[in-house]
Amino acid sequence: MSQKSKVRHAQREAQQEKQAKKVITWIFAALVVLALAFLVAAMMF
Repeated sequence: MSQKSKVRHAQREAQQEKQAKKVITWIFAALVVLALAFLVAAMMF
């Protein structure tokens, strides 16, 4: 494997890791919002 493709591979891996962390953060935030909505709905009834 040439040096250039090694660098590209490392950059792509870093980018994917960053994107995965972002997705996990969004999923966690969505779960928190849904939990809060459920709590509010449960208190009303």
